[in-house]
Amino acid sequence: MGEVINLRLARKQRARVDAAGRADQNRRVFGRTGAEKAADAAVKARLEATLDGARLESLAPDETPE
Repeated sequence: MGEVINLRLARKQRARVDAAGRADQNRRVFGRTGAEKAADAAVKARLEATLDGARLESLAPDETPE
């Protein structure tokens, strides 16, 4: 006769393995560290500040050019 297994525990173990596989795949696709996000935000802010500083005139919609 074969080994007796608890089906409930086997299902839970299989679900854990599947969830770990999905989590690993999501980490590869979406994962970025907080430092990477902060560095990208700093670069974006620096670029926007540089572009705003180089603007010749303001382009507000309620202002008319003189």
